[in-house]
Amino acid sequence: MKLSDVNKLKKIDWVAYVWLIYLPYTLIQFIPIKSYEDIYWLLLAGLFLILYIIVNEVKEYRYLTIPLELLVTGIFAIFNLNLYLIVFPAWQVPWILVHYPRKYQKYFIMAYYLIIIITLVRVQLRYPEFWRDGSSMGIIFPVVSPICSSMLSISSFRQHQLNQTNRRLETIIQRGERERIARDLHDTLGQSFSMITIKTELAKKLLIKNPDKVVAELNDIEQTSRQNLQLVRSIVNNLHQKSLNEILMEQGKNLATANILLLTSGEEQATKWPTKTQSIFGKPLIEAINNILQHAKAHQVQLLFYSDEDLYRVEIIDDGIGKGFVREGSNGIRGMRERMSQANGKFEIYHDYRGTHVVLMQMKVTENND
Repeated sequence: MKLSDVNKLKKIDWVAYVWLIYLPYTLIQFIPIKSYEDIYWLLLAGLFLILYIIVNEVKEYRYLTIPLELLVTGIFAIFNLNLYLIVFPAWQVPWILVHYPRKYQKYFIMAYYLIIIITLVRVQLRYPEFWRDGSSMGIIFPVVSPICSSMLSISSFRQHQLNQTNRRLETIIQRGERERIARDLHDTLGQSFSMITIKTELAKKLLIKNPDKVVAELNDIEQTSRQNLQLVRSIVNNLHQKSLNEILMEQGKNLATANILLLTSGEEQATKWPTKTQSIFGKPLIEAINNILQHAKAHQVQLLFYSDEDLYRVEIIDDGIGKGFVREGSNGIRGMRERMSQANGKFEIYHDYRGTHVVLMQMKVTENND
């Protein structure tokens, strides 16, 4: 099989075809064939199957194939009083039309329910006892199907858009990090390497005119090179440190996966804190959220970021089950306390009526500024 054929197979929406396993149940009344009328309905069902596949696979002609598919199933509903076949487009078409202007979704639903109403009127005229003997329960699924399908398709589409937005934000964050690295390289290494170049040219000249001073210039070059090496190591270390933007992006996804709502306050201000400060709060913040995911059984998490002239403060509040200080001796809590202590910060944990609070604080010092 060619690679192009494999790619075509991967693009096929196999989920749409799974529903076709129910198709024989909608046609069982025509088998075995007893009359030409049965042949007619089976041929019409074959036409429906062809249209169903074309609607899935050929986008260019959907303006024609979708109405034809609905027409065929409408003929089944109105003239054969068969409301099962129309359920197929009820679930198929809304997932397709969600990518088109909203008016097409409305047109489809209006046409669908017009067919349903006409069918129910004919059922009433032919079988007046239909509504009294309990048979009417079978129409519930055909009636609610397009509404349920539309709601699910819109929800899925919005989630897809949200995922796209998140990916774009990640790209913006990465671009911002690249720009920050470029600035660091330009502001630090650029000037130092220029100085090395100047000193090297001077050493060459002194080598001819005044050799005794060459050693001093070479020593300066060596010292500047060592300083540059330290700068490179510092920049590399900063690359390994995640910013609060990146942490909130990752942990927000983790909390969303666990159906936990994340609320933040002061986030915009916190993402402008010095890089070193963001790194200090990063690991304890990740550990606190991991504890919530594993132990708290929470429904909501609040992250409060605050800073003034004297300190930086991060507070993590969850509304989960409080265990007091039972977890006090755990590695996670001990690790958070040790990290904040090593950074001359403070760590607190307590529980009140709102839930469990984790408070991280660090005093502002001159060294924190990038």
